Amino acid sequence: MAVDLHTRQLRYFVTLAEELHFTNAAAKLFVAQQSLSSQIQQLEDRVGVRLLRRTTRQVELTRAGEAFLVQARAALDAIDRAFATAQSAGRSEAGTLSLGFMVSAALELTAPILAEFSRRFPQVNVDLHEYDYADPTVGLLKDTVDVGFVRPPVEGVELRYAELFSEPRVLVVGAAHPLAERESVTVAEVLAVAEPMILPRCPDASWTAFWNLDEYRGGPATDIAFHTATLLEELEAIALGRPCAMISALAVERYAPRPGVRFIPISDVTGSTLTVAWRPERETDLLRAFVETAVEVRDRETEIVRMIEARALTER
Repeated sequence: MAVDLHTRQLRYFVTLAEELHFTNAAAKLFVAQQSLSSQIQQLEDRVGVRLLRRTTRQVELTRAGEAFLVQARAALDAIDRAFATAQSAGRSEAGTLSLGFMVSAALELTAPILAEFSRRFPQVNVDLHEYDYADPTVGLLKDTVDVGFVRPPVEGVELRYAELFSEPRVLVVGAAHPLAERESVTVAEVLAVAEPMILPRCPDASWTAFWNLDEYRGGPATDIAFHTATLLEELEAIALGRPCAMISALAVERYAPRPGVRFIPISDVTGSTLTVAWRPERETDLLRAFVETAVEVRDRETEIVRMIEARALTER
């Protein structure tokens, strides 16, 4: 026989059965004692048997009440599990999360972040999309990805960030350059180089200004050799002996090495921060789960983060 019971009445009964006191149970449930008593009476009427013995001094479960309590708890547990399962499935039902990045992505943190996210959400496919200098927001500006590995500053779109690590900017020169054998250089020495600079072909003025040290030179660079669309174009030009230099993260040394190219840390400039970024108005449970996973992996993989930041200061 099918019986239609309200979940609220089951929860009221279980709480009262545990407290065995109407005043205490009502306080725990944040309801009036009269309302609790009415709901329990309705439950007993629907079940058709007495579940409780009430006296002026105490409340006791009847034999039927004891048997009903076991099944009521099981029913509530099943309902809670059903809700949790549905919510979990709802977070992953889209099946796809699109991730934008530039060359090197999140360095050595990339693999553990993606692996951990895949372990937690095996039904979700992470689509990877690589972008060049034309879009340093890696697809977030045009809303073509859900989340990205971004190096601020960027403009044109409001983003939220979760920082993963920071590494220094470097001077990149050919092997024959006067500074090529230096262990490090100062920003004054970089700005004193009497050569035209390669600039990225990028419409984002704040991002271009950051990578070309405009904050230190007092304005935009005026001596420009040419513009390039990708990191590989820049490195190839330098490797071929073009009289130019550029600013980049040390990530390029590990992920895009070139014979005849030197990478020299600049000792007195702020570093480049690698973040997980997303548009706040596009935030979903699945996106939040990815960001949380990335941050937890960052906090767990302290040796990887230390290696990235320390090696950036010592390797050439």
